[in-house]
Amino acid sequence: MESARKAVGRGTSENPTNRFERLSVAHDLEHLDPSDTEQFAARKVATEYFADQTQSLITKNDSPDIPFTYSLNPYRGCAHGCSYCYARPYHEFLGFSSGLDFETKIMVKQDAPQLFRNFLRKPVWKCEAIAMSGVTDCYQPAEREFEVTRGCLEVALEARQPIGIITKNALVLRDIELLSEMAWHNLVCVNVSITSLDQKLTRLMEPRTSSPAARLSAVQQLAEAGIPVNVMVAPIVPGLNDIEIPAILEAVAQRGARRAGYTLLRLPHAVKQIFVDWLEEHLPEHAERVCSRIGACRDGQLTDARWGSRMRGEGAIADSIAKTFSLFQRHHGLDQQRIALNTAKFRGPGENGKSQMRMF
Repeated sequence: MESARKAVGRGTSENPTNRFERLSVAHDLEHLDPSDTEQFAARKVATEYFADQTQSLITKNDSPDIPFTYSLNPYRGCAHGCSYCYARPYHEFLGFSSGLDFETKIMVKQDAPQLFRNFLRKPVWKCEAIAMSGVTDCYQPAEREFEVTRGCLEVALEARQPIGIITKNALVLRDIELLSEMAWHNLVCVNVSITSLDQKLTRLMEPRTSSPAARLSAVQQLAEAGIPVNVMVAPIVPGLNDIEIPAILEAVAQRGARRAGYTLLRLPHAVKQIFVDWLEEHLPEHAERVCSRIGACRDGQLTDARWGSRMRGEGAIADSIAKTFSLFQRHHGLDQQRIALNTAKFRGPGENGKSQMRMF
């Protein structure tokens, strides 16, 4: 019985009930003999890729606590398998689960470069920076095979469309020459997410992401290539990785990062139980303390969806995290103003890969 077995190298083995589905499946394991090792042995779960036929690519965001208005997501779902990922519930809109489905059933927008080209040609588009990605990682493992992100960046360079990249994968270095050319026109900024410098913790919490050392190396190589690099310490999990704030900020400053920011852990919908289950399985000695400290930042709950407080939390622990981060951010010169990417050079992409000026 597959459902009784743990998935190797995944953030979770569970598929919690989709909140939009009327029917759910409950596995009755009482009849299994715990000594039957075959039934409970760990299993490998392959990643499946599905063609995403969506004809809508650019998403507009109106959340006042998110620093971008438009985003582009080449993939839905993410094989990185981060146990805490706030994007997991988006998979439920596709009829999948926010659990194991989210990290093994990946929707690939193979038409994204052409859709992006079509979008940028619209006369109504008033150029401003677009974030890639606002939800799942645009440099997740699928990108090595499908190169959808690279295709979109090539369109952006052609059109002189500014892009802000968010990733925790060193695969971004594959496109360093393209990004360097974009940076020469002040069209790109790369934001690298670093949650911990502890390889053991990272491998448990973010099983298919690049190692901390690889991410630090990516920060340095991007900076040396003249590409503006910021670092996001995200998420900060009270009682787990908040103690690493000084060391992370020192490490990224030494490697050329220009700015650093953070967000507090968010656990919307089914992610709450996925993360708690992960804690109890992998770090049982920390589970009670971590949940208690998260609750202290969230008015006694594990999550808070309110704008303004959801990214930072409230209370003494949240305030202590904010003050510590601000202190070391200033100390290492990582409190610079956000880079203003150039929108004045926008010229729109042409039909056949040649840029053109728009008449209206």
